[in-house]
Amino acid sequence: MKANRLRPGVIIKFEGELWRVFEAMHQTPGNLRARVQCKIKSLRTGSMKDYRFRSEEEVERAHLDQKQMQYLYADGAGFHFMDTDTFDQIVMSEETLGDTMLYLVAESKITVDFHEGSPVGIELPSAVDLKVVETPPEVRGATAGAQRKPAKLETGLVVQVPAFIGEGEMIRVSTEDGAYMERVK
Repeated sequence: MKANRLRPGVIIKFEGELWRVFEAMHQTPGNLRARVQCKIKSLRTGSMKDYRFRSEEEVERAHLDQKQMQYLYADGAGFHFMDTDTFDQIVMSEETLGDTMLYLVAESKITVDFHEGSPVGIELPSAVDLKVVETPPEVRGATAGAQRKPAKLETGLVVQVPAFIGEGEMIRVSTEDGAYMERVK
């Protein structure tokens, strides 16, 4: 895959081992070539590394087995998932999943990636629908298009939303950059 398609949660093979992308920011600095600034974490050692890929550079995505699973709950041991066919359960740590869990609510169906029989991460859809649990009230007389305000969602994620969004509403959020996309009816 091209480096400009990297996004958080993707697992790549780099320097002979598996790495999870934690941050991926596409940059186009003036006259220079486009690049993707990434923060990646080794699945073997747990060490973090900053690396800059050229935008058109080929990156090897790790070949993983995938299973459809259901996210159940989180506790002190980690995040619990259940295989929807066999009802087997697995637990993954917060270090393994990172910020990807800010996009999941209990009972969500998700694709879990396995490498050599052990779970290494999840694959998020491009967008998720989440409920707004806390946001300041709308300011009367403000122009709707220009005003943005912070909104805390049911998973703890905070995103900037238009002024007309209120508490209790469902919104669609991009999992690539955590940006508000639209209100969900």
